[in-house]
Amino acid sequence: MTNQTSENNKRIAKNTLFLYFRMLFMMAVSLYTSRVVLDALGIEDFGIYNVVGGFVAMFTFINTSMSSATERFLNYEMGCGNEKTVHTVFCTSVNIHCIISIVILILAETVGLWFLNTKMVIPESRMTAALWVYQLSIFSTVIMVMSVPYNALIIAHEKMGTFAYISVLEVILKLVILYVIIISPFDRLIFYAFLMMLTQILIRFIYGRYCSMHFSESHYKFIVDKVKLKEMLGFAGWDLYGNMSVMARTQGVNVLLNLFFGPVVNAASGIATRVQAAIMGFAGNIIVAVRPQLIQAYSVRDYHRMNGLMIKGAFFIFLLLSTLSLPVMIETPYILQLWLKTVPDTTIVFCRLTLLFNLIAAISSVVMIGIHATGRIKKSSFINGTLYCMVIPISYLFYKMGGQPELAYLINVIAVFIGMSCNIVYLHLYIPEFDVWNFVVKVIGRCMSIFALNSLILYALSQILEVSFMRLLYVCLISLVLSLSEAWLFMTKNERSLVTDKILSIWKKMH
Repeated sequence: MTNQTSENNKRIAKNTLFLYFRMLFMMAVSLYTSRVVLDALGIEDFGIYNVVGGFVAMFTFINTSMSSATERFLNYEMGCGNEKTVHTVFCTSVNIHCIISIVILILAETVGLWFLNTKMVIPESRMTAALWVYQLSIFSTVIMVMSVPYNALIIAHEKMGTFAYISVLEVILKLVILYVIIISPFDRLIFYAFLMMLTQILIRFIYGRYCSMHFSESHYKFIVDKVKLKEMLGFAGWDLYGNMSVMARTQGVNVLLNLFFGPVVNAASGIATRVQAAIMGFAGNIIVAVRPQLIQAYSVRDYHRMNGLMIKGAFFIFLLLSTLSLPVMIETPYILQLWLKTVPDTTIVFCRLTLLFNLIAAISSVVMIGIHATGRIKKSSFINGTLYCMVIPISYLFYKMGGQPELAYLINVIAVFIGMSCNIVYLHLYIPEFDVWNFVVKVIGRCMSIFALNSLILYALSQILEVSFMRLLYVCLISLVLSLSEAWLFMTKNERSLVTDKILSIWKKMH
């Protein structure tokens, strides 16, 4: 292992730790705030906030594509060492995101407003509040869109400490919001949406200020580079179809649940989504830490490094997620009873299927980074997008035939598995040096074996012990021990030495 590779690996590990600190704090607060918000707003208002806010989020599929393009081109040019081009990419990105904000505003105030008023199932007594939430959510979304180039720049520079601290501040502000809405004499649903909007404005200002102080390329100038603009829009354009389909697969299901089953089932979906976001965030930490170096490795055609990052990244993301997900899947009823005062029907099965979806999506997301690194996303986006679009009509047909709410979640799981398989094939077509068989054996084969073994052990343990908080702790502890043992087993000799040296170093400092 070269010194440069060793330093890069250490930086990934350090950045991942920063992001885990961020995520642990955010997860703990998220679990608490979900309970308080559900209790403060009530199941119906909580469901309304979830479906209305989620519907606005559907329009951000445009921004999601451009966000991927911004990160890809920033990382690629940094890998090539082109400082001037990095500045051009940033300024071009700001220009494009201004246009995206205007497009989202127009779509939301026309098509979106019509759909909210005529199609969504919302109690008449809460329609005015829903309209307020909708408008405030639109403004929050526009602010979030304009933050993307700055967030991407921080991540591209691998300043994960700053990213973590700002996120912690955002979570603290949301805690303050909870206290304020509880004591507020105003309509809690409207006031909650208003305070969330103010939080977005403040965080956007902080990101912008930090970038202007630390990165010279963040000093915006109106630049029109037609070549770079065409490249970025071309990338985003093909990615747009894929992201639009993913948004339909997620938020579209939420709308279908509202149309067929009403706001109470939306509340169950909202809780499952929060559990998904909290746990998937841990996988996202590794993805965020690995992504810059993976794209930069491709930019200098270091395929050996790229293959290694993809295999290690996908495997350890799955291992981490399974460590967290399996105890939650087994102990879902007990955890929900501890967490929430009122548990909406279907929440348990929603949570379990969502966590299974997460495990497959985590592996697929690493493969997608490799595809994005090449910039050749036309075919993969079209195939994946078409596949994901089919989730909505298939779910609709099942619901029309009297299907249960959880069917859409099961279809999601099947779709993401097929999508992952397609991504692996296309990455090999784009990069022949990508070793498909090696990836299948060392990632998918290992992950399936580990998941099956750990599931059997943890399920057997749960059947032996009585339902209690101690059983939950035992299941979590055994899950952690199993995963650490498996991680150690699949580490290389150099990686084991690195971990051992780090542990000994910490031990000496403590003594």
